[in-house]
Amino acid sequence: MHAVQSIPLAQLRGAVKRYGAVTALEGVDLELHAGQVLALLGANGAGKSTAISLLLGLLEPDHGDAVLLGSPPRMLSARQQAGVMLQSGAIADTLKVAELLELTRSYYPAPRGVQDCVDIAGLQGLLARRYGQLSGGQQRRVQLALAICGRPRVLFLDEPTTGLDIQARQSLWRGVRELAADGASILLTTHYLEEAEALADRVVVLAHGRVVADGSLDEVRARVSQRRIRCTSGLDPAEVARWPRVRAATREEGKLEVVTDAAEDVVRRLLAQDPELTGLDVSRAGLAEAFLEITREQQLQEAA
Repeated sequence: MHAVQSIPLAQLRGAVKRYGAVTALEGVDLELHAGQVLALLGANGAGKSTAISLLLGLLEPDHGDAVLLGSPPRMLSARQQAGVMLQSGAIADTLKVAELLELTRSYYPAPRGVQDCVDIAGLQGLLARRYGQLSGGQQRRVQLALAICGRPRVLFLDEPTTGLDIQARQSLWRGVRELAADGASILLTTHYLEEAEALADRVVVLAHGRVVADGSLDEVRARVSQRRIRCTSGLDPAEVARWPRVRAATREEGKLEVVTDAAEDVVRRLLAQDPELTGLDVSRAGLAEAFLEITREQQLQEAA
């Protein structure tokens, strides 16, 4: 875990944002600290993009405050210390990657070196290519390079690895870890929960514009009682899935995987029905299960 400072580099305080009759955010508190990777999670429409837009000064809160590096986010002094990689951005297709980097670096007083940007974002061999001729994954890597080239103290990554293959995704993960180790504060939104698990020090879950979970990975996982059982067994996953208190049963890489909130009972039944069962392992459910359980609880509360 990275050490955090007491003063947040970016902050929402009681932020409310409405679009007509739709409330996108309802009293959201959020803090980003130096050296920290915060994963902001939630289903589509939960308010993640609105929260980022407030912190970037692209939108103003209807109530509450947004603060970026101690200033209103729209101030140039704050923006020059922030980097952003959004899901969509207007980047000139006709410019070469090297030209885009030089142009963007010129906006900052002490930009990162070109080779440093190339190494972190994985742009080897792409500098002479025109942006519009790149694949979607290559364009995402260019967008990351543009986001980090100003040596930002705060970095916003909105679904950064969409369209990347596994190797490119892991390369980007290494870059994010390096930036956090250098003291940057990073806000990450992602649909890949294994990405949040691999990178984040802290997780905030939004549901319908409200914070429904906020804590370390272990704290968020501890909110649910589910366990994951893995074993080598000939039992049919579809049959096991019908057992009482089994949430899911699948076969992954030849192993039977069972998610349950009654691990001891299920393990007893597994051993009773398959005496040849081997390789039994019981672990706490991952972030994916915790996220689904927390959002399900929120839906049940709202329906009550």
